[in-house]
Amino acid sequence: MPADTARLFSLLEESGKKYDNEKIQRAFLFAEKSHCGQFRKSGEEYIYHPLAVAEICAELNLDTDAICAALLHDIVEDCPGASLDLIGENFGGDVRILVDGLTKLVAIPFEDKEEEHIENLRKMFLAMSRDIRVILIKLCDRLHNMRTLSSHQEEKQRLIALETMHVYAPLAHRLGIQTIKQELESLALQYLDPIGYEEIRGWVETKYGENRHFIETVQTAVGEKLKSLNIPYSIQGRIKSIYSIYRKMYRSSKSFDEIYDFYAVRVIVDSEMTCYAVLGLIHEMYHSMPGRFKDYISTPKPNNYRSLHTTVIGKTGVPFEVQIRTAEMHQVAEYGIAAHWKYKSGTKSDESINKKLEWIHMLLESDQKSMDSEEYLMPLKIDIFEDEIFVFTPKGDVVTLPTGSCGIDFAYAIHSGVGNKMVGIRINGAIAPITTVLQTGQIVEVLTSSASKGPSRDWLKIVKSGEAKNKIRGWYKKEKREENIQLAMTEVDKEFEKIRKGLPDSEKERIMTAIAQRHGLESLQDLYNSIGYGGIALSKIHVKIRDEIERTLANQAPASLEVTQSHAEKKEQKKSKSGVIIEGLENCQVKFAKCCSPLPGDEIIGYITRGYGVSVHKFRCPHAVAGLQSPEKDRWVNASWSKNASEIQSNSYNAVLQLLVADNIGVMAAISTALADMRIPIAAINTQSSAENTSLLTITVGTKGRDHLNSIIERLKRNRDILQILVGGDK
Repeated sequence: MPADTARLFSLLEESGKKYDNEKIQRAFLFAEKSHCGQFRKSGEEYIYHPLAVAEICAELNLDTDAICAALLHDIVEDCPGASLDLIGENFGGDVRILVDGLTKLVAIPFEDKEEEHIENLRKMFLAMSRDIRVILIKLCDRLHNMRTLSSHQEEKQRLIALETMHVYAPLAHRLGIQTIKQELESLALQYLDPIGYEEIRGWVETKYGENRHFIETVQTAVGEKLKSLNIPYSIQGRIKSIYSIYRKMYRSSKSFDEIYDFYAVRVIVDSEMTCYAVLGLIHEMYHSMPGRFKDYISTPKPNNYRSLHTTVIGKTGVPFEVQIRTAEMHQVAEYGIAAHWKYKSGTKSDESINKKLEWIHMLLESDQKSMDSEEYLMPLKIDIFEDEIFVFTPKGDVVTLPTGSCGIDFAYAIHSGVGNKMVGIRINGAIAPITTVLQTGQIVEVLTSSASKGPSRDWLKIVKSGEAKNKIRGWYKKEKREENIQLAMTEVDKEFEKIRKGLPDSEKERIMTAIAQRHGLESLQDLYNSIGYGGIALSKIHVKIRDEIERTLANQAPASLEVTQSHAEKKEQKKSKSGVIIEGLENCQVKFAKCCSPLPGDEIIGYITRGYGVSVHKFRCPHAVAGLQSPEKDRWVNASWSKNASEIQSNSYNAVLQLLVADNIGVMAAISTALADMRIPIAAINTQSSAENTSLLTITVGTKGRDHLNSIIERLKRNRDILQILVGGDK
């Protein structure tokens, strides 16, 4: 069935804006022809995806070139013969630039997936800094991908959902596009913690069912009051989203009954002055809850969100939130930057919008070559996912910081020069330690001195904001290079000693130089400098040193082994695709027994099956022990792991973990996040109720061997909700 553009053009017409319909139709036909014969995982023709993305862009009232770019956004990546030049020739330079910003770096070879991920993100941020339409289209693209995520395999679903929660939902929040942010969060949560999602959804349905007419009653009462005073208004009611409830319960350790803004009423009026008048009327009608009033009109959020919030208690004793704003504020609250997005002859954003996007430059200026993707995105996660506080300078300017920020964060939010020279702070006129955690409404003054020797390295462990961390690291990178190098060399020497595996000191410099090259750094000194000022975490270097040592050992077989090793053994090792050598057999099919899930590092034995190759068991597996005593003991053969480390490293071996966890909300998401951060593939997850208030999770993960599995277990043990971890097959 051919794709139908009727809905797209209907949305464009409803917007009331002028569009070049002929150009958009040409873009659609070009995309349809280019994607001909291509299908999505769901089985539907591929063209339905770019068409759906264009429709979401139309709902945001984006312009003609953005709609065209949405239709063409996957062509360069997925369609042979298509190129940016061809798009530029047919649809103009602006569309070419937008499509380029949306195209991944497919032609560049990367050392690993992590490097590829960070470079693609950086490319997107760079394009976004030049033209904000890039990220608006990308958000629409991600939203449709999340809506159709069910057609992917379970492991892929979790990886895409995690990236959505860590990158795209925060970006939507930064840009103030609440409609997209909330849907992305809700969809991602369904895949990251389906149990928690369903549990809260059940609570919501129960609570809403018990008070089904509550919101309507409040709307009627408020509406009648405003009408009697001749105040023009519109009024809406809503219940809090499942993800918002989940986040409050998980982050703030609140019970479901402690969510006081479960119900909300939104009043939209014609002027800012009327907003404050309506606030007074609401407080006359209902009892206000102390400490639950927020004025985001006089103190807007960083994404330009403006509204009055107050929580009151209804006559039946049910608390609810009232939001009061103008129609313009409402548009900005729902659609953010897209609500007031204006182009002059299709040109890029104006100066007022550029000022709202200054935070992008912080990410672009980060020392991304020496940072992994988790470190690179940390400012985005911290500064967006954390709740915010609002403090004031002595002149009355508002500074927004993540909750938990201290005086040092405040100083660096003012200017890097202020932070580097700070020696103290005053809070509400009184001297206080610079590490004092700040509270909303405080007036903070930074005391500086030209005699200051600069920031302390310990500040990196104290500050909360990504901006402060980056500026402190930037100072050390520039001012303390020699000190950084010496500090890092000492730490690297310790790491090398832990895992050198007999390699001489002469190999250390070669290994570290190889690691520097993998990070795209020009010299070994640059690598040590990055480690010293905190651009690269030492824990990441430990892993890379280990990998390089394993690679070195794999390429340097001992001479004695070469002499004693038979030709047959060499041949078997060379052809060992599974990483396992079966005595006396070449090129046989090998499978790993699910009863004990053997891993590199375990002592193993093989069993010759009937028609299915050799099944490899742990030597002490109960089936192996019993089999060696049975009449078929001759079917058991000696097996060993290949001595070629590269063969082991090229494979992923499944291990089954059994986790006894506390039944706390968010534990599933925390485990999925920890595994994804370690780049651990998840093959399957099953859950069942255990003793009271506990559950048993059985997770099948991909590992490189016993040592790798042990490191995964150690990382998971940091979660207090995990009470016990057992490895399937271990006795």
